[in-house]
Amino acid sequence: MNVFYKNLSMWLVIGLTMILLFNLFNTPQVQQTEISYSDFLSSVESGAVNQVEIQGDKIIGSGRSGSKFTVITPLSDPDLIPFLRKSGVGISVKQKEETPWYVTVLISWFPMLLLIGVWVFFMRQMQMGGGKAMSFGKSRHKIMNEDDTKVTFKDVAGIEEAKEELEEIIDFLKEPKKFTKLGGRIPKGVLLVGQPGTGKTLLAKAIAGEAGVPFFTISGSDFVEMFVGVGASRVRDLFNQGKKNAPCIIFIDEIDAVGRHRGAGLGGGHDEREQTLNQMLVEMDGFESSSGVIIIAATNRPDVLDPALLRPGRFDRQVVVPVPDVGGREKILEVHGNKTKIAANVDWKIIARGTPGFTGADLENMVNEAALMAARHGDETISMNILEKAKDKIMMGAERRSMIITPEEKEITAYHEAGHALIAKLLPGTDPIHKVTIIPRGRALGLTQQLPTNEHYTHSKKYLLNNICILLGGRVAEELIFGEITTGSGNDIERATEMARKMVCEWGMSEELGPLTYGKKEEQIFLGREINQHRDYSESTAIKIDDEVRRIISEANDKVHKLLSEHLEILKEISLALLDRETIIADEIDLLMAGENLPEKVVEEKTKPEPPPAPETTEPEAESKEKEAAQEPAVNPEPAGDPIIKSEE
Repeated sequence: MNVFYKNLSMWLVIGLTMILLFNLFNTPQVQQTEISYSDFLSSVESGAVNQVEIQGDKIIGSGRSGSKFTVITPLSDPDLIPFLRKSGVGISVKQKEETPWYVTVLISWFPMLLLIGVWVFFMRQMQMGGGKAMSFGKSRHKIMNEDDTKVTFKDVAGIEEAKEELEEIIDFLKEPKKFTKLGGRIPKGVLLVGQPGTGKTLLAKAIAGEAGVPFFTISGSDFVEMFVGVGASRVRDLFNQGKKNAPCIIFIDEIDAVGRHRGAGLGGGHDEREQTLNQMLVEMDGFESSSGVIIIAATNRPDVLDPALLRPGRFDRQVVVPVPDVGGREKILEVHGNKTKIAANVDWKIIARGTPGFTGADLENMVNEAALMAARHGDETISMNILEKAKDKIMMGAERRSMIITPEEKEITAYHEAGHALIAKLLPGTDPIHKVTIIPRGRALGLTQQLPTNEHYTHSKKYLLNNICILLGGRVAEELIFGEITTGSGNDIERATEMARKMVCEWGMSEELGPLTYGKKEEQIFLGREINQHRDYSESTAIKIDDEVRRIISEANDKVHKLLSEHLEILKEISLALLDRETIIADEIDLLMAGENLPEKVVEEKTKPEPPPAPETTEPEAESKEKEAAQEPAVNPEPAGDPIIKSEE
């Protein structure tokens, strides 16, 4: 495309130059009146002529009134000059200018030459093909072979079922008779479905490295252009290229860009995107057979795809690429660990257990963050301590040790986090506490981190009620100790209320309202997300819903108030330990709950890896702004990546 724009710019400059030359040589002259020779002599005789300019046989004169005129004179009149001198007329002589013949030809033939030049330019670009002019309908796919990619199935871990589905496709391409001898046929299309970062595109790269056949790759957005019909033309060209190179694989990334529901009411039936989708449907399973061409597509929004695209015969298989479990995370970490220098003390099982909900992309980012952190500290290898710090940075945000917090705010934060941690320890069936800290991270002044021992796919009513109690623990602790509450519990209340409302309206966990759902979600097909909730219940039911949500929150609040009142001394011990050490772990909380003191050795081990506080170099004005920011209601005791949030979903 760079060459195309370069040539187009060159021709535009040439055209503009020609137009300027045309205007230069065709500058309109001042309006002049042509008179006869006899009238000219009469005007000179009457004194009406002031000045004349003689150019060959033509005289350009000006009258005393300022008028201009021209006259053709006979060259044989010898009395003209004496007559003009006698009449007092100013005389000037100028050699006659002759326009060159090539300028005359250029001016005469300029429009035709310009049209011929433009025609030659476009014809030349059409013959060259590629991304040149008049080739908008050409597909923008890339062809990859074994030499273009080094990724194989050995580099893909944690999604074994998806690998098996795709390995079968590769086996068919290599040994088709093994499958066709029983009358079976290879699936025409495979749709990879999964959350962002789970490894859909990585799987496609591994297929390209393993297949040993031509591999065409293109993005869904590459089909649609501003010109009508371009998308359908590119689809036809892509499949034509695939048929010529069969057997082959065509990979379409982010197919939801072109495969969304038709008839959404925007653009009508002649919408360019719908034409592109229609052509793709025909090419995948129409009258013309596309044998030997396998379509693999990836999307994280299968719910917005057109049903005709998902039926058997087009996408015969939908391969789910899930978020890896603890075993899958361990294998993924081992793959990324082989590409970096890992210390001998690193235990991937512990790291995998401490990263619930992480996708493959998240784990890769964590290992890369640890490598950068180790390089910044001058280490030769990536140690377990560095990996833990990188994990905490990604899950909870970077430490903000330079943030100025008053002793009063620090004490409130310590009791707030101690309330969360103590309730999590007292209630059975909750996720174990991993660590509690009052070091500001990200937008939070402190946080309590829980890590589940096992993967959670469903949650019981008891588990949800206990989580609501944990969320309210910080607010109740502030109220018990200081007799007032702060804005730091705003996010806790919001999350607890949302969870209670989902229990009533979505999960049917209310005895008063029964196993019904209330409120139908409405989604716009082009936006692809929930933007409204239709109210399909009466006003009296709405009052009952509000009463149930209030009852769940109130009962949980009373339960937390009772538990913390009974264990007030332990709450104070945990908060004092937080004020002293800033970060404590689960084992230390167990010691405090058992009435034992923390050994000095544990304190040294925990404080040793921590970096020293950054020097306070901020100006007084900046310090006051930091204090104001610390008191903002938006500052939450828990970060957005807390495992408690993940358990709500």
